[in-house]
Amino acid sequence: MEYFAQQLINGLTLGSIYGLIAIGYTMVYGIIGMINFAHGDVFMVGGFLALIVYLALVSLGITFVPLALMIVLIVAMALTALYGWTVERVAYRPLRGSFRLAPLISAIGMSIFLQNYVQVAQGPRVKPLPPVVTGGYQFGVPGGFGVNISNVQIIIIATTVALMTGFTLLVAKTPLGRAQRACEQDRKMASLLGVDVDRTISLTFVIGAALASVAGLMYLLYYGVVDFYIGFIAGVKAFTAAVLGGIGSLPGAMVGGLLIGLIETFWSAYFSVEYKDVAAFSILIVVLIFMPSGLLGRPEVEKV
Repeated sequence: MEYFAQQLINGLTLGSIYGLIAIGYTMVYGIIGMINFAHGDVFMVGGFLALIVYLALVSLGITFVPLALMIVLIVAMALTALYGWTVERVAYRPLRGSFRLAPLISAIGMSIFLQNYVQVAQGPRVKPLPPVVTGGYQFGVPGGFGVNISNVQIIIIATTVALMTGFTLLVAKTPLGRAQRACEQDRKMASLLGVDVDRTISLTFVIGAALASVAGLMYLLYYGVVDFYIGFIAGVKAFTAAVLGGIGSLPGAMVGGLLIGLIETFWSAYFSVEYKDVAAFSILIVVLIFMPSGLLGRPEVEKV
């Protein structure tokens, strides 16, 4: 039971990272109906930016961890948001009126460009970061076993819950959220009613990239390494999470991320670690067979 509880905490931590990335996928799909296949590499860029900014702060003598992490978070979110805005302007906006496959091909090209750009700029080697947040807590249970939860895991889970709550309220309660929901239903009618569609779509890409940068920082703190290829792997897992939870649903993206993280962690703990990806994708296939819209997704209804 102790081992199970420990793996549960580990799975929730990993799933929180996947969920943050998956929100970016589902927000973009909800508005323009396209998958931003460069989003995983934006997450990777966010991780590298967080590492560079942190090392720069240390070289300047800023070693107080809470202050340093706050500065890293703000700067990484701002710079990564700029990458997200650029992806929308370069890979999507010029092709928005084209056939549906063109923006997808363009986004894949942008993904390959970002991978090679970071590989050339930072080198192909893994970039390590010494442990920044250390320590943790051990909780005992009346049954006689205890589980350990590190401070990094607490930060990751708490940050994910806070951001998920904040962005759900943003979509439901703010003028930007209303504009996003209007564009999701009918972009042409939304523009006729005064909604700035281009601005709304750009802000959606910016918000998704900012969330990906938070995930990049959490990944860096949790694993202590980044490399130019993590965006592809994490991007595929997060896209799977978004589809599993119901593409277009923010709560669904988070639920899907948590499920993928739990499946991977428990499969690695109790079975063969080499087949953890097979287990995750097998669950996805089973869910989509019986629930084609995902766990929390809504079926599309075409009005005629």
